Amino acid sequence: MLPASANEDWADYKQRFIAPDGRVMDTGNNNISHSEGQGYGMLLAVFHDDELCFSRMWEWARKKLGRYDLPLFAWKYDPASTPHVKDDNNATDGDILIAWALLQAGRKWQNTNYLNISRRIRHAVSDNLIKYYADHWVLVPGLKGFSGEGYVDLNLSYWVIPALQDFAATDNHAAWSRVIDSGLALLSLSKFGDAQLPADWIRLQADGSVKPAPDWPGRFGPDAVRIGLYLAWGGYGNNKSLEPVKLFWNAARDVPPAWIDLESSQVAPYQAPGGVVAIRELLSSRRVATELNSNDDYYSASLIMLSKVAQNN
Repeated sequence: MLPASANEDWADYKQRFIAPDGRVMDTGNNNISHSEGQGYGMLLAVFHDDELCFSRMWEWARKKLGRYDLPLFAWKYDPASTPHVKDDNNATDGDILIAWALLQAGRKWQNTNYLNISRRIRHAVSDNLIKYYADHWVLVPGLKGFSGEGYVDLNLSYWVIPALQDFAATDNHAAWSRVIDSGLALLSLSKFGDAQLPADWIRLQADGSVKPAPDWPGRFGPDAVRIGLYLAWGGYGNNKSLEPVKLFWNAARDVPPAWIDLESSQVAPYQAPGGVVAIRELLSSRRVATELNSNDDYYSASLIMLSKVAQNN
C-alpha cells in the first residue's frame, strides 16, 4: 500500500505532466509525448486508483499513437511538428508498459475491455517483437531497424521485468519467461569498461558476444539506470549483475553523476536527477525518501514515483 503522501505526489505529477486530454508531456524533451510516457502515466494512475485519468491517457494513446496494422503504438508524438506523428515505428517498452497498465486496470476496475485490449497488445509483442538470436530470446526494440548483418541492437531497460512476469503468469506462455531469462543472461554479459557497467544500448553479435552499440553514446546513462528499477521491482534486486551499478552510485558522497562513459571512464559534469537517487535508494533496501520537487522533469519524476510504487508492491 502506498503511503498517504502518495496522493499529493500524484496530484502534483498530474498537474505538471499530464494535459487535460490525457497526453503525458516529456517536459525535459520539448514537451513531446511517447508510448513510454503514456505507459508510465497509465501505470501510476492504476496504482493511485485514478480511473478517470487512466481512461483519458488510454484514449489519447489509442487515438494519437495507435497503429492501424497492429495493436502497437507509434513511439513519438511531437506537438510542434506536422504531422505530429512522423514515424510510426513502435518502441517495444512503450507497448509493454501500456499492455501491463491495461492488464492491471482491467483487474482493478473489473473492465473486460481493458483486459481484452491488453491481451491483443501482448500477443502482438510476442508474435512480432520476440526473436531468437545468438542463443537468446530477445526483445527487438522496434518493428523496423535495430538489426543488420550479424547483429541486433538491444536496450536492456526495455525488459520491464515485473510486467513480463505478470504476462508469463497470465498467459501461461513460455516466451515471456524465456525473455526474462535471456535478459538476465545478457545483463551478466554486459559489463563494459573499468566500471563493468551495462551500456544504454548494447549490440548482440551473431557469435553471442556483446559490446556497447556503436550508434549510441557508449554510456551507462539515462536508459540503463532503469535496469535496477525493473530488476528490484521483479524481485532481482540482489542479482550479482547489479553490484557494479550499486558500487558506482554509492561511490559518490552525495548524488552520483548522471552518466559514465564506459570506454574513457569520464563522468558527467552534472549530477544525476532525483529519479536515479530514488532507484539507488530502492536498490539499497532503504526507504525511497526522495521527494518530487520543481526541478524534476517528467522522466525524473516518473522514476521517483515508480520507485515508490515498486517498493510498496
